[in-house]
Amino acid sequence: MAEEYAECLLENKFHENCPGCKVDQMKRLRRGFPFSELLTVWLIVLCTALPISSLFPFLYFMIDDFNVAKTEEDIGFYAGFVGCSFMLGRTLTSVIWGIVADRYGRKPVILIGTASVVIFNTLFGLSVNFWMAIITRFCLGSFNGLLGPIKAYAMETFRDEYQGLALSAVSTAWGIGLIIGPAMGGFLAQPAKQYPSLFSEESVFGKFPYLLPCLAISCFALLVTIISFRIPETLHNHKIDDDASSPDESFDAHKALSHDPESHKATGRNEKSSLLKNWPLISSIIVYCIFSLHDMAYTEIFSLWANSPRKYGGLGYSSADVGSVLAISGLGLLIFQLSLYSYAERLLGPTMVTRISGRQDQRGAANGMAMTAMSLFKAIGPAAAGIIYSWSEKRLDAAFLPGNVNSSCSYTFCAH
Repeated sequence: MAEEYAECLLENKFHENCPGCKVDQMKRLRRGFPFSELLTVWLIVLCTALPISSLFPFLYFMIDDFNVAKTEEDIGFYAGFVGCSFMLGRTLTSVIWGIVADRYGRKPVILIGTASVVIFNTLFGLSVNFWMAIITRFCLGSFNGLLGPIKAYAMETFRDEYQGLALSAVSTAWGIGLIIGPAMGGFLAQPAKQYPSLFSEESVFGKFPYLLPCLAISCFALLVTIISFRIPETLHNHKIDDDASSPDESFDAHKALSHDPESHKATGRNEKSSLLKNWPLISSIIVYCIFSLHDMAYTEIFSLWANSPRKYGGLGYSSADVGSVLAISGLGLLIFQLSLYSYAERLLGPTMVTRISGRQDQRGAANGMAMTAMSLFKAIGPAAAGIIYSWSEKRLDAAFLPGNVNSSCSYTFCAH
């Protein structure tokens, strides 16, 4: 083992005090399946995904309890702004967190993100008025910028043969979060009403009917935060020019470059290129943004429509009913995602998409840029959907575009 360690140092020009180099050493010397690293990434992503959709099953009832809407038809209007505040906060800070991750490390951003779920998600459950709900969700989104850095962390922690599995774990955890989040929000909200034998109206969960699902997620986030303290830092603290692209790849890259002088010129051009000129990256972001807009608008409109009274064309569902439907639809998405990803991995290779962004010192910024654009469209989705749905409920008897037709068209558009 000592000889193998020395060989790694010699071949890859490791820096003794660089945390990124230490991770690369560990990757080259590790044998066996990286179960603990995979579980850690999975838990961190799940912690990020749970708060995003957990509020939709009970959002209609929460806005109604705030007494901010003058009529029942206005509930959707205000619900849209609460639904979009998380993504609006993430829109404004994703690039900043990506730059921080590239400059100061992935681990601090991950710890701040998981800790923010503990604090602000609990405060959201304790909201007593509309503006408190808006502010807490906005702060939750603003400090929760770890999805980009965790993708970079996953690529830098796993060996090449397991990088596809690492990205699959990110997608799987995200999909499971879309299943568990709405289910928790639906079944744990208003516990004094749903489970009167367990929770009384005078208890803290009776006075704050939406605290229980938020507190359950916050407790899980606290556990993930504690676990995240033991993860290693993967960012290299020396100049990136010292390496071909990362220390783990430097030896192979050096051999390739030494036999191809043109590669030196291409590498130099690549290092100076702007991320905004990286068309494969930008085109992927555009497609993701369109999907994100439809996804969030669908979730918002369906939740409002299902919770709305039948006299306004709704289904009159309870929060538990909505949580069940969203969980089932999330399960279908997860199955589709897993089957499609395995096919794409066999066709394109496990690391093709993630290497679009170039050098290691650009990965956080590239992911941050993608998260910013995606979050902007995800913020527009709930706000626009809430406004349109509220407007449609006021036009149930209109001669042109009556409310039931208008809302059905909006729902069908977002679903497809």
